[in-house]
Amino acid sequence: MNSPNPALVTERAATRLPRVALLLLCAAYLLPGLFGRDPWKSADITAFGYMMSLAKGHGSWLMPTIGGLPADGALLPYWVGAGFIELLGPWIGAPLAARIPFALLLGIVMMLTWYSTFHLARTEAAQPLPFAFGGEAKPVDYARALADGALLALIASLGLLQLGHETTPELGQLAGVALFLYAMAAAPFRSWEPRVAALCSLPVMAASGAPTIAITLGVAGIVLCRRSSYESVRRLVVWLVVALVLAALAATVFGAWGLRLKGYDRLGSIGSLLRQFLWFLWPTWPLALWTLWRWRKHLLNRHISVPLSSALVALVACLSMGGSDRALMLALPPLAVLAAFILPTLQRSTAAALDWFSVFFFTISALFVWVMYLAMQTGWPAKQAANIAKLAPGFTPSFSWIALVLALLGTAAWLWLVQWRTGRNRHPLWKSLVLPASGVALCWLLAMTLWLPALDYARSYQPLVSRVSQHVPPGACIIAPGMNRGLIAAVEYFGGFDVDAVNNEQSSDCEVLFVSETRTDRPAVSAGWTLVAREVRPTDRDTIVAVYRRTRLAAR
Repeated sequence: MNSPNPALVTERAATRLPRVALLLLCAAYLLPGLFGRDPWKSADITAFGYMMSLAKGHGSWLMPTIGGLPADGALLPYWVGAGFIELLGPWIGAPLAARIPFALLLGIVMMLTWYSTFHLARTEAAQPLPFAFGGEAKPVDYARALADGALLALIASLGLLQLGHETTPELGQLAGVALFLYAMAAAPFRSWEPRVAALCSLPVMAASGAPTIAITLGVAGIVLCRRSSYESVRRLVVWLVVALVLAALAATVFGAWGLRLKGYDRLGSIGSLLRQFLWFLWPTWPLALWTLWRWRKHLLNRHISVPLSSALVALVACLSMGGSDRALMLALPPLAVLAAFILPTLQRSTAAALDWFSVFFFTISALFVWVMYLAMQTGWPAKQAANIAKLAPGFTPSFSWIALVLALLGTAAWLWLVQWRTGRNRHPLWKSLVLPASGVALCWLLAMTLWLPALDYARSYQPLVSRVSQHVPPGACIIAPGMNRGLIAAVEYFGGFDVDAVNNEQSSDCEVLFVSETRTDRPAVSAGWTLVAREVRPTDRDTIVAVYRRTRLAAR
């Protein structure tokens, strides 16, 4: 017989977060960064380059290329992005069209995390203890309050902030993990929905470049389902087996198989990995660990075992890949679910510490954003303005009333929320995660409104491509052996050039040669080429592109 669970929840504590407030918070997290920017280096512009290659008909849909270099096996996200570019690109521009489906994917991940927590919290083992004289939370209200907490924990996760707003295949993998988590969670309460989710989750992951993780998740899911006391959960095994077969087929057809293992050669690498875990998984990792301790006698119950197994698969994948942050991102939805189950047992002193830390950290961060924005627009404070000019030479600030109004509204909402939380609102289960989630959303909103022109200038390859384009005839063919794929994609998109990154300067007929250099490394170029210019990326002095022209004597 299971031990009594540690949760004691009153009916008042199971109050749900107002839906309008929750939707506005999700919008403040999802929409900033969607508009008004270029694809950023490096993974963002690389993935966008493959989507543009498909949209323009360069190469087959089974082998998109950048400069002749084939993509990895993550074809499904490229297909989706290319489809949106063809559909919406002529009206709203290719970058925005490509970002829309990935913003939708992030929204789906958030929704699936909410519903996964909701269904897991409805299981018998997860329900709070009844009171002797009544007044305990109703099962559905309790589940809804915990689901609100899980969604807040996901939004508060620092590691999701940048990676979750890119147009990369990892968003497809993240959606696959969230689908799998939902299928496992909803199986006792729904009929066809979890089966469809299970059937789609693993093939989506495999087609997005993570077949090994998909297979491992599927095997873990089969083991959990076989030992479940729910008949409907045991019947899910057949669907997971079919999903495994489909995932293997998708990985084979797309050429996605391959282990990206990486070791650790020194203690510094391990220390760097630990620091990455500390900030990337904040604040879900301490809450999830606390959940495992407080519910330690219930580790085999599905509200703990389902998210725990999914998180462990992602963590092991991250470790085996040398600390890959993109593999680590896959652990965030299940960790957010685990974090939600500590909320019924969270002590008031711990909740207060989390609140005050959030108030000070995010208020100071927001104030810093505003000060730097003031320096960009007015030149005061002078020291900050000088720092901006030094970090982004050549950047010209621009002003937008829309950006300013949105930033002011977000800041006002934050101040109201701090006043609300520091008042006497102590009852809702999700109260301790409101400030961390809202603080992350606020800083992202401010950065993507007040700082967006500067960040776009710093993170985009367009300034560098504009410089090198001055030395290249329009429509020229460019040889770029050894150049990174992000820069190749930028030269093709921003410059409109044909890039050959497969051949070298001796085997290609192109008249222009690009060579990637650093301040300490300048690769030698064979005879027959004349140096025209060396251009530096304004915000990264180590990114240098040397432009060569074929001499007349060497011309073919």
